Amino acid sequence: MINPQYHLGRRGFLQAAAAGVVAAGLPGAGQTVLANSGSGAGRAKSVIFVLMSGGLSQLDSLDPKPQAPPEIRGEFSTIQTTIPGVTISEHLPLTAQQADRWSIVRSMSHTEHNHLLATHVALTGRPTPVPRGASDLDRVQSRTDFPNMAAALDYVRPSRNGVPTGVSLPNYYIEGPLTWPGQYAGFLGPKHDPWQINQDPNSPNFKVDALSLQSGMTPQRLQFRRELLDQINHPVQLESDRPTNSFVQQQDVAFSLLTSAKVTSAFQIDQETAETRERYGRNAFGQSILLARRLVEAGVPVIQASMGIVQTWDTHVDNWGRLKNTLLPQVDRGLAALMDDLTASGLLDQTMVVVMSEFGRTPKVSNLAGESRPGRDHWAAVYSLLAAGAGVRGGQVIGQSDAIAAYPISRAWSPADLCTTVYNALGVSEDAHLMDPLGRPNALLNGVVIEPLYSGREG
Repeated sequence: MINPQYHLGRRGFLQAAAAGVVAAGLPGAGQTVLANSGSGAGRAKSVIFVLMSGGLSQLDSLDPKPQAPPEIRGEFSTIQTTIPGVTISEHLPLTAQQADRWSIVRSMSHTEHNHLLATHVALTGRPTPVPRGASDLDRVQSRTDFPNMAAALDYVRPSRNGVPTGVSLPNYYIEGPLTWPGQYAGFLGPKHDPWQINQDPNSPNFKVDALSLQSGMTPQRLQFRRELLDQINHPVQLESDRPTNSFVQQQDVAFSLLTSAKVTSAFQIDQETAETRERYGRNAFGQSILLARRLVEAGVPVIQASMGIVQTWDTHVDNWGRLKNTLLPQVDRGLAALMDDLTASGLLDQTMVVVMSEFGRTPKVSNLAGESRPGRDHWAAVYSLLAAGAGVRGGQVIGQSDAIAAYPISRAWSPADLCTTVYNALGVSEDAHLMDPLGRPNALLNGVVIEPLYSGREG
């Protein structure tokens, strides 16, 4: 069993290197890590990731090219935003009206065009640590994966108040035999896995059973059972590499959640007024965004809210029909309500919101064999995202793609840079390190802070 060590200080890191570890092989070696020099350092108490799994088309959303040929620009028109001279898709009217609150990043880029591996890159900032085979069945989630941001944060700064460090909702990314990597703690083990919700918050029967005590069970009785169980588990806890220990760790998490009134209340989404729920949209995505806001209010540091299954944004077929009729309107409405509420409550000052995919879509329109409704394929060379809150400057565009949104023509930003920016915003020290499965120390912050998010200056 892999027993990683985490959070080496500078001295510990140098001692490991002096003992024969090859530091030159670290991801991001040679880059300058600007962990705590960014003007957003430590501004965020919470981060909401809105993950559009499958790949949002940059051309049909945040980086349209109305002057490109029809086979590139697609079927949508554009709409003027509140940023002078900046347009986005006509099917994001509320986002256009709120553009003064958002930074639009149009030069995100990496090299992984496969859904599973790109998701690992997006959520961890790193490629998968061991080579994967040619088949998707060889690329599924593994305990050798790097931890995602919620898991890593839970290790370097574990929660001690019964509030989980990370919550993902409304579903786990699984399709048949395939489980997407990058969703959990990887080799850090189950203790640091984000808490996963697998229910539709829009359902009238939505209830997180794990937060409910059985009939007749009082908090006092639960605490007595906890103390008794601790006595039984004590010998197990002394042997950190025994398989049983992971179960003990999960018991600890379960007890913390059961005794957290904040978390219990946050999931009681029916406490919201009908008007508020309608503003977010009475669908799984809108209610997941509303629930994410409630989890921020409860003090959860990292919340990942998705729109549906892994193929939700994978628009190889009927790209414009799906975007126009379902995907973009639901996102537009949910995000607008979220930004209104975070702004009104003052929580936007301490909450970073990131809206992202694992990659974008191809500039050229195409048809899959046997399909009459055209779409776009996977494309990681350039794509777009939205960021707001916790010191991020609104009303700006960062980066630029070429005339057909195929490649960056300004500085490209990577998922490693995005992850570093998030860690920086959450106040994670630049000294945080982990030992990978091969025993090599890896800086947790392996990119650079996207400083223009805060300064508005690129260069």
